[in-house]
Amino acid sequence: MPDIVDTAINAGTFNTLVAAITAAGLDTALKGPGPFTVFAPTDEAFSKLPSGTVEALLTDILKLRKVLEYHVVSGKVMAADVVKLDSATTVEGSTLKIDASSGVKVNDATVVTPDVEADNGIIHIIDTVLIPN
Repeated sequence: MPDIVDTAINAGTFNTLVAAITAAGLDTALKGPGPFTVFAPTDEAFSKLPSGTVEALLTDILKLRKVLEYHVVSGKVMAADVVKLDSATTVEGSTLKIDASSGVKVNDATVVTPDVEADNGIIHIIDTVLIPN
């Protein structure tokens, strides 16, 4: 089974995310043993950001890493576990708010596809890029 990065590449809908992970140098970590839970925004989610945001992040690697690490939780947190939580601490160190009262929302993002299995963790596909405070 492919790791998280290769699973995202193979899906074909995470080109911006994969490019950002690679630019930030996080591809090696996300190919590691994990396990990791990644709330993965699609290319469409990145396209909702204000014009120039992605380009600006790609030139500020520290800020880019912070944004990307805000999408990752240590451990393998399946959807059945996510719905029992009201928050989760990210690798970046901040807390994501989780609301499972009507579907699953992570901060302002909706989980559109849960539980995409990878060799070293799990991916939950979200429709909005999460930005830490």
